[in-house]
Amino acid sequence: MNAREWLTTADGDRGTTDKVMADLRMLAADTEQLLKATAGQTGDQIAQVRARAEESLQGARLRITGLQDAAVAGTKAAGRAVDGYVHANPWQTMAICGVIGLAVGFVLSAGLNSDS
Repeated sequence: MNAREWLTTADGDRGTTDKVMADLRMLAADTEQLLKATAGQTGDQIAQVRARAEESLQGARLRITGLQDAAVAGTKAAGRAVDGYVHANPWQTMAICGVIGLAVGFVLSAGLNSDS
């Protein structure tokens, strides 16, 4: 799962992830333009490009903070849901963990046996 998919599933809104990516691209373009303008020009043009770069950076920071907050909230909600399920169904949870442990054990032992 790549970072884009994780953000999409954590936030549940693909448009938000695409917007962040677009903001980051715009930030990179504005920064590149600022560097080009600084190389040979002075005055108003530099001030305008710097202002656009600062606006892009602030927007990107706000969106990233929003995505981070949404991811933390989603993770906490998932943790509470799992905790509630485990407390409500302790025996089923133990059985599921046992089956998973056996499956992992079989896979690992099969991998060790194929090496010899």
